[in-house]
Amino acid sequence: MGGLFDLENKEKELQSLELLMTEENFWQDITKANKVSAQVNYLKKELEDIKEIKVELQNLEELINLLLEEDDESLQKEIEENISNLESKIGELEINVLLSSSYDDLNCYLEIHPGAGGTESCDWASMLLRMYTRFCEKNNYSYEIIDEQKGEEAGIKSVTVLIKGLYAYGYLKNEKGVHRLVRISPFDAGARRHTSFASVTVTPEFLDDVEVLINEKDLKIDVYRSSGKGGQGVNTTDSAVRITHLPTKIVVTCQNERSQIKNKEIAMRVLKSKLYQLELEKKENEINKIKGINTNIDFGSQIRSYVLEPYTMVKDNRTGYETTQADKVLDGDILDFMVAMLKKKKG
Repeated sequence: MGGLFDLENKEKELQSLELLMTEENFWQDITKANKVSAQVNYLKKELEDIKEIKVELQNLEELINLLLEEDDESLQKEIEENISNLESKIGELEINVLLSSSYDDLNCYLEIHPGAGGTESCDWASMLLRMYTRFCEKNNYSYEIIDEQKGEEAGIKSVTVLIKGLYAYGYLKNEKGVHRLVRISPFDAGARRHTSFASVTVTPEFLDDVEVLINEKDLKIDVYRSSGKGGQGVNTTDSAVRITHLPTKIVVTCQNERSQIKNKEIAMRVLKSKLYQLELEKKENEINKIKGINTNIDFGSQIRSYVLEPYTMVKDNRTGYETTQADKVLDGDILDFMVAMLKKKKG
């Protein structure tokens, strides 16, 4: 637990960041400046919590000593309540240690793709999209849908979401994988039970100072009419952009903006992040650890199952963590699943 309460190093880190913020050109790079500012606020809050816990621990020690002298039932109850509160606060601080891997503090791109199953899987992909956007809303993350392809009858064929906030990638990185849904199909007139699959991939949004050399000859750029948001003007011009990186077969698309130039800029930023991530995997010999899913989107490859019929249960196959409150999970209450996976990896 020493790492949790290392006040000296945390205060030095805070002082260093605050000194950086006083530099004359600090706010010229808004992206970096906002990130440093968020880190400063996060560290301040963490230091306040640590100091508060230390005071509460001292008070608890005094109460325990008092209880040893006086066998007071009300005092014992007070001690038990204090211990319970402290365990909760220390548990929250422990997450800070779990989120200490490279790039955990970055924003991220989250993509959802339905598996085989047509309308069923497309609808499941849209349910997952809602789950993640609700998670963002409940945990003070902002999000922007930069590309969305609607299903032919319902749901979505694919979606890419930029999620912004400190430790967005750290929390969401372990969501990558195949998610399996079992339910009575609303599209089946016979009300039969169906199993659907959708894959999630998560990529850090690397800062602009990361160097990635991209040869224009390696790119295939297509423009097409957007079907996304933005009103009639979007739908009557070829503003959407699809970029294929031929050597790696990576495809990125963006149709969120009215301007084709702006969509291309965003798509290139996503491509740059994906290529840098791929390079990291090669150097570290950790293929698939960061990049995402390379398996088929079907039975046997899922990381989590969401069962709505004949009973309700959401279970993560990697950690064994489960809950019967499937409705809450699908409404964005997935933090416990994330923390369980972070603890498993650190363990």
